[in-house]
Parts: sequence; C-alpha cells; structure tokens
Amino acid sequence: MKALVALILLVQLPILKAVPAAPPAPLGCDDPESEAAAEVAVSYINGHSHHGYKFALNRIENIRVLPQGPNNDIIFLELDLLETKCHILSPTPLANCTVRSFTEHAVEGDCDVKLQKLDGKLSVLASKCHSHADSSEDIIRLCPDCPLLARLNNTEVLTTVTAALSAHNSKTTDAYLRLLEIGRANIQYHPVRTVFVEFAVAATNCSAAEAKDNAEACQLLPDDQSNFGFCTASKAIHPSRDLIVDCQLYGHQVPTPDIPFLSRPGVTYSQGQDTSAGLLPSVVQGFTNHNLRLSHNNPVASESSSSEFPTSILSAKSVVKRAVAEVAQHDKVPHPVGFVPPPPPCPGKIRHFKI
Repeated sequence: MKALVALILLVQLPILKAVPAAPPAPLGCDDPESEAAAEVAVSYINGHSHHGYKFALNRIENIRVLPQGPNNDIIFLELDLLETKCHILSPTPLANCTVRSFTEHAVEGDCDVKLQKLDGKLSVLASKCHSHADSSEDIIRLCPDCPLLARLNNTEVLTTVTAALSAHNSKTTDAYLRLLEIGRANIQYHPVRTVFVEFAVAATNCSAAEAKDNAEACQLLPDDQSNFGFCTASKAIHPSRDLIVDCQLYGHQVPTPDIPFLSRPGVTYSQGQDTSAGLLPSVVQGFTNHNLRLSHNNPVASESSSSEFPTSILSAKSVVKRAVAEVAQHDKVPHPVGFVPPPPPCPGKIRHFKI
C-alpha cells in the first residue's frame, strides 16, 4: 500500500510542477511603482528639453509593463503634464516650481515615455511629447479680463522685451545681459491693454558700462563661467504707463556633461549677435508656447510603434476597453448596501486641474 501511494504521488508531481504561476496583477496608474517610473520620466523630459519651461506631472494616463526576462521590464507610460513657472535653465528643483494656474492660460504637455527597469533601476529609452495651450475661449469663459497668451513674435511683445532688456542694462552696474529666448508673453485687453513678458537671459564678458561703447563686442560667457537668468516685465500700452522690469541671475551652474547649456541639440541661442534687440529662436516664430515636440519626438516611445509589442498582443486601448466592459458587467452583480466599487486602475488621479 505504501508503495502504491508513493507511486501515485510521483505520477502527480510533474503535473503539479507544470502548473504555471499566476501572472502578477497589472499596475494601476496610482501605484507607487507607476509614480516612481513617472518621476524618472518627468525628470528626463525636463533635463532634455531645449526651450521653455519645466513641466510637472498632472496625471498618469496609462501604464503598460512588458516583462523581458528576470528583473528586466519594458515600461510604457502615457503622461499628462502642466507647465510650471520655472524656466528650464532655472536651478530650482521641480518640487519647488509652481504650476501655472488655469487662469494664467495654462500649457499642457502630453508625453509617451518608454523606460526599462533592469535589476530595480529605471532608465528612459525614448520620449515623445506634444504641448499646447488651453483655448482662449476657456479662459475668457472663466475670467473675461485675464491676460491671454500672445504669439512670441507679436510686435508688441518684441517691443516690450527690447525695452525691458535695454532698461535693465542701462541701470545695472553688473554684467551686460543678452537675450536667450522669449519664454512666454500674455496680453491683457481689459480694462487696460497691458503686455506681460518673460524671457531668459545670459551674462556677457562685458559690464553694462563697457557695453555702452561697443555692445556687439560683448560675448556670452563660456560654459565654465556661464551665468543665466530670467526676466519678467510688463508695459501698459493704452493708456501708456511706465515699464516694470525685474531680472534675476541664477549664478554659475555646472552643465550636464552630455548636454552643455549652449551646445544642446536644437538650441538656437544667439551668440555674437545683439540679442538685446529682441531676436527670437526661429523655432517659435508665430507660436504662443515652446512645444515639447521640438525636444522629444522619438516614435519608439509610443507603445503602438514599439517593436517589443507583436501584433498579437492587445494594445493599451484594447486593455482599457476590456476593463471598462468588465466593470460594466461587474456592476450588474448585486452588492450589499454601502458597497463602493474599486476605482479603475487607469487613468490615475489629477494632481492639479484638467484642461
């Protein structure tokens, strides 16, 4: 009898071993692992942007994980971002950067990011983004008198930037500043027509006094001495009022080894020209905001374009549709009084506001 029992157990053993382990539950958009991946992605996006402002996470729209082997996963993220008030050259940590409010005519970023998690370490493989401003109609509906974004090459904008930088250089006893780029411009139409501008600047090798004799000879400082800054200015046009300008220099920063400040691909900061005259990088002519697409346009960042996903695997949208259908079917099942159904795994929570 004992021999028979032992034989039965031996026969069943391979069958038991052959049962595959249950796959791990899919990540939700608000799970800690998802938020950790999003933090790495946003840091990469800001670190590799060439113009405009830093962006902060507003919402994780979707996450997909494709196992590649032991301790090796490919992760696809879909992120909603919002523009902050920190220029990309600002040393202020993102956590301390204020997200622009809805009534300041917010700018939203939509990004697809492909990451790898290898032995617990996350790294970004590719990013693809697009950023756009909210519609003027939405702003006017909520705040009829709020300033609206203006084109960066608007004549009144260029005039205000030129006057503001000239006013600062004429009064300062420090370094002569040159314009790097106009970051943002708003025009308020009522009750007083007013132009508001923000622009990035850099110190030159001349003092403001020296520049009065020959400003064209003043050159931007080399990377090992560079000193960037940021200016804000406003000018009432009708009725005309005094120009208000404020410029702050950040102090020298050590450039990222692989992306020095003035040699980033795509950067068109003018060197050796009189940028105090309000010259603009050609990439923003006619636009109201610097588009993240100019710095992040790698198609393999999108799950639908990735070679990791064969056509037989369901797309993220298919998974979402299936999840919605399952929830709808689940709702037909009777539940006890007070039952609260669990939230769907994606999209995640909105951290600021939805455009």
